[in-house]
Amino acid sequence: MDEIIFLVEESPEGGYTARALGISIFTEADTYEALKNAVKDAVHCHYEDEAMRPKIIRLHYVKEEVIAA
Repeated sequence: MDEIIFLVEESPEGGYTARALGISIFTEADTYEALKNAVKDAVHCHYEDEAMRPKIIRLHYVKEEVIAA
């Protein structure tokens, strides 16, 4: 695997959550910068074998907004 994609969202309680697509990896943090570090740590923990670890971590930030029509 060359790349892993995380869906990043703002948490209703504050902070951010990140969930990998297609793989059971989830993490959260209070700031976006802390989340990036938490995602890297989570990927390193999930893929202990460096040869199997993805080379690229892509963060797909989703912000849901509702507007009146």
